[in-house]
Amino acid sequence: MKILILISLINVNSYACMEDKSALLKMTQDLCYECMFPITISGLTLISGPMDDPNPSSRSPICICSDPFPRIGIPVSFFEPNRLIEVVSEPYCFPSFGFSATSNLGGMLGGNKQSGGTTSSRNFMQSHYGIFPVLSILELITDFLCMESSGVDYAYITEVDPLWNSDTLAAIISPEALLFGNPVTNLACIADSISSNFGYPIDLLFWCMGSWGNSYPMTGSHSAKNSYMADVAGIASKMIYKMHRELILWGSVGNQGLCGKYPMPIWQKTAYRLQPVIPVATPEAIVIGQTGLNWDSFKNPPSMFNNYSFILFKKRDCCAL
Repeated sequence: MKILILISLINVNSYACMEDKSALLKMTQDLCYECMFPITISGLTLISGPMDDPNPSSRSPICICSDPFPRIGIPVSFFEPNRLIEVVSEPYCFPSFGFSATSNLGGMLGGNKQSGGTTSSRNFMQSHYGIFPVLSILELITDFLCMESSGVDYAYITEVDPLWNSDTLAAIISPEALLFGNPVTNLACIADSISSNFGYPIDLLFWCMGSWGNSYPMTGSHSAKNSYMADVAGIASKMIYKMHRELILWGSVGNQGLCGKYPMPIWQKTAYRLQPVIPVATPEAIVIGQTGLNWDSFKNPPSMFNNYSFILFKKRDCCAL
């Protein structure tokens, strides 16, 4: 009921948000389709791509599943572009679909850069998690059991989530932040930062986002110690982790993922790739934690509003017929 009341306060309106009705089409044109690769069958690479798989799948020649129906197949692995992450400084701005909304709560929910000195300045932005199965929408691959075929939808918006706006309330779903969100554990992130810049994030260090900082707290607040675009990517990554913790985003990798998705409250960073597509697309996707020196140049034009979209590539291990 509370969510319905909040939504009723929203009025679609021309806002301080870039409304580009062709944004969705441009995203499909700018998408790095080669970033789906490598495609492996039974652990053997069938098609290579511009990015390596940091966590190769099992080399088992066959797989056996009982759900959704009993079958024997072969393990197939690839990165599917099927989700959308938006990070916006303007609340209720949806740049991927070219529309915006206003709310009586807009000023309180808006993104900002809070300057408290060089060591404590932070960025805060809202985020949206969308279902966007590009390959299914374009009907590029059909009748493939491993491919998601759902429609397009927004599954989560943080403007109506009080946990996203408060570091204290976020501890309700991530109490371990008290253990990992501190300078001592951050020292371990040095190794993850180095490894991520070579394309190999360290899943064991789940509280680290490479050179983007700490993944705790799971809120829209992020230390502004990197380039601005790297901070935005860090907030997008926090959204991925938050969706896992709330069991909205499930795991689909490893032997357990061959026969279907499963709950994964602790994320696996190597299962994801992010491609910035709005306002300026990168030619390739990036791994979580990759330094902005490699990809963020000229991706934040001064003439654009600070609202961004990322295509999320998610690794799929699947038992295909």
